[in-house]
Amino acid sequence: MMEYDFGPKHPLKPIRLQRTEALLRAMVPDLVCIDPGLAEPEEIAFVHSQDYIEVTQSLSTGEQVPAEVLFSYGFGSVDTPPFRGMFGAALAYCGGAVRAAEDLLVGEELAFNIGGGLHHAQRSRASGFCVFNDPAISLMILKQRFKKLMYVDIDLHHGDGVQAIFEDDPDVLTLSIHESGKTLYPGTGFVEETGAGGAIVNIPLEARTTGDTWIWAFREVFARAVNWFQPEAIVLQMGCDPHTNDPLGHLAVTVQEWLAAVTLVKKTGLPILACGGGGYAIENVPRMWAAAVMELSGIEIPERAPDSIPIEWGVSAIFDADPGDRWIGRQEAERVVEYWKEKLV
Repeated sequence: MMEYDFGPKHPLKPIRLQRTEALLRAMVPDLVCIDPGLAEPEEIAFVHSQDYIEVTQSLSTGEQVPAEVLFSYGFGSVDTPPFRGMFGAALAYCGGAVRAAEDLLVGEELAFNIGGGLHHAQRSRASGFCVFNDPAISLMILKQRFKKLMYVDIDLHHGDGVQAIFEDDPDVLTLSIHESGKTLYPGTGFVEETGAGGAIVNIPLEARTTGDTWIWAFREVFARAVNWFQPEAIVLQMGCDPHTNDPLGHLAVTVQEWLAAVTLVKKTGLPILACGGGGYAIENVPRMWAAAVMELSGIEIPERAPDSIPIEWGVSAIFDADPGDRWIGRQEAERVVEYWKEKLV
């Protein structure tokens, strides 16, 4: 997984995963990290087309392909450029998705693929730093046991890849809260987008929306979506980039407001497969993912990181200072919530 690396100038930095593991080990001494191995190509084919898989494998070896082919499969942009070893690294992320899903198949109530959450990848196209769509692969495997599944995405960006893959499946509800596509990539995720049986729920919020508005909107819509759809299990994508100092977005959410959404998912009492996602401020990702793992696992979260964690990591305080009431973006959030109050009945 650490080899999933688009280069030193790219915002998706593998060190965020390494530091998350180190922080978790320091705070949870009996933590066991499992190497899930690589996903098999046929497991990738649960979601992705065979031609796309073959092109990805060829590019991974450094093979040159025509520019039109490169662009048609999504590898011609600066956000998802091909790199040597890409295929194996992507299989590693998806190996975590497969192993976590298999754990839920045999009766576990909670499983983590903390390095995953690559939610932009389309069936035949790389997109937004994402080569293969591990959350979608997890959902496909979970369909072997669960009739109705819910995908919950709290990333800054709309979970467009997962939505597109399941838009014709009424037994998978995709719910995404994100900065509006009017101001942020990928330019999708509006409330009017629909899927089979109405199983697409988007909560787009305007730029500069604060965390108090964010968690209020999530709480209002998520509860209604669960009551309306009655899922049997949840795949939770835990992108950290809604945070107020993330360099790629324009929301203003604190660690504790973001974590409150994780808590709401936990309180459903349903089996949960939790994966990672976005997050580009290196000081945020380890403390937010570690806090989420501990919250979902029922482990008390300390206020501060252990002294063994280097101070230069910037994760000494797990939570942010309380910013008080701001309620920026409330008017647009209320409009979105009212829309779903009428739909989810």
